[in-house]
Amino acid sequence: MWESPIQVSLSGTPQPRIPSPGVSISGFPAKELVGLATHALRHHGIWVTRAAEARAVQTASPSPRLSSVSPTSLRSALRLVRLGPRASGKMAAPRMPPSRLSGIMVPAPIQDLEALRALTALFKEQRNRETAPRTIFQRVLDILKKSTHAVELACRDPSQVEHLASSLQLITECFRCLRNACIECSVNQNSIRNLDTIGVAVDLVLLFRELRVEQDSLLTAFRCGLQFLGNVASRNEDSQSIVWVHAFPELFMSCLNHPDKKIVAYCSMILFTSLNAERMKDLEENLNIAINVIEAHQKHPASEWPFLIISDHFLKSPELVEAMYGKLSNQERITLLDIVIAKLVGEEQLTKDDISIFVRHAELIANSFMDQCRNVLKLTSEPHTEDKEALVTIRLLDVLCEMTSNTELLGYLQVFPGLMERVIDVLRVIHEVGKESTNIFSPSDSLKAEGDIEHMTEGFKSHLIRLIGNLCYKNKENQDKVNELDGIPLILDSSNIDDNNPFMMQWVVYAVRNLTEDNSQNQDVIAKMEEQGLADASLLKKMGFEIEKSGDKLILKSNNDIPQP
Repeated sequence: MWESPIQVSLSGTPQPRIPSPGVSISGFPAKELVGLATHALRHHGIWVTRAAEARAVQTASPSPRLSSVSPTSLRSALRLVRLGPRASGKMAAPRMPPSRLSGIMVPAPIQDLEALRALTALFKEQRNRETAPRTIFQRVLDILKKSTHAVELACRDPSQVEHLASSLQLITECFRCLRNACIECSVNQNSIRNLDTIGVAVDLVLLFRELRVEQDSLLTAFRCGLQFLGNVASRNEDSQSIVWVHAFPELFMSCLNHPDKKIVAYCSMILFTSLNAERMKDLEENLNIAINVIEAHQKHPASEWPFLIISDHFLKSPELVEAMYGKLSNQERITLLDIVIAKLVGEEQLTKDDISIFVRHAELIANSFMDQCRNVLKLTSEPHTEDKEALVTIRLLDVLCEMTSNTELLGYLQVFPGLMERVIDVLRVIHEVGKESTNIFSPSDSLKAEGDIEHMTEGFKSHLIRLIGNLCYKNKENQDKVNELDGIPLILDSSNIDDNNPFMMQWVVYAVRNLTEDNSQNQDVIAKMEEQGLADASLLKKMGFEIEKSGDKLILKSNNDIPQP
């Protein structure tokens, strides 16, 4: 689980019990570990009597959340810390230990992984994170570097993989410790970054991808490494820059198409956190990464990170979208267009900056629709009932309908060269095809099951009429153009009830009203059609219109107000 759109929660990755491999870890702040650990042991009903531990008890600050650390882990930490001065043959100078983690540094060899796990638990507390000494992170980095050699050996010699268990356990806990230390703590982020831990972590993650073995311990280490990289970069521009230098493009290429959905999500989180306007240009030169994000959203629609990358970053770069669109598969284009629609109909209105960007998108969408609109006719023949090109055309039309429902974008598309002519042309073709034989464009009075090709094309014809109505809204040039193209009789003839096109009647009414508003010529056309029997008077009445005679002149009147697009 994620704690916020930026941070990884402390319990985000499963923490299986890890047996102690007997690895030596030295240089941790021994007295504070003793004090905090002793407090937690007392919480578990275990009394510590040694003099050194008693002194730590007197000064240790209460930590109510330490009860989550196992007594075994804390006893191990106490035992191993206590052995430090004896092992080195030196005694620490007698000083009163402070109540925070930034106290006296007493190097001590810690020979049990449980001690490191206890330290990881300590970093669940904000005050412990804020007072952590830099030497802790230096020791963790040393362990990561040492463990990297074992992973490198396994990459060169697959037979060594079976000996990786202890190294992977230690690497996992190091990443957890670093991950927790970075949460809402820029001081720790900076300390860790300045030690070049980011580069070591990225190299280690890339080695994980090369191992190509199925081990839960490897997968857990992989996930924790990505979580650390996400947290160290969170809300920290300097760390984001370093992550980008080390991770782009190899890490994203390696992880965005990983079979594990959590690895894909964590990698997407890192990409989302690191991207800015300047780095979007890097993506234009590495389009495969952008395409992999689209594919990741397609495969894992429930994951928010790929969606956020597309909606909050990709859609702000018309250059990237245009370059990427031509290389996408048809299914990936549908996925991208769905996100464009989601952005247009979302609760947040488009800003002025968004509008200028979406005008560029509108140009791409309109040109693509005009080039591909006749592909929809492939759906009339049985062999092409699953033609993805046709389904892209349907989605392009949906986007145009939503764009022309935005008053800021409407003006641009109303004057888009050739768009109205092409929409009328497609409407006429599918109207005639639907009359000639029984096919998916024929009016139907039976509901279709979801997933049927008829269901996929549902509303296509009515949306063509909706688009015509939008383009004619308070635009006399387009009103006259529809009349010149004989579009008015075509629209009226499309008003039959059709289960393949819900709300067909409503969109016809809407289009007719926008066609006739302040346009006496178009009103005369409809009135004469009714007089000549080419338009059903009862149908016009149902649509909210009536014909009145004023001397020798026929007048079309509407009973209702003209709606907004």
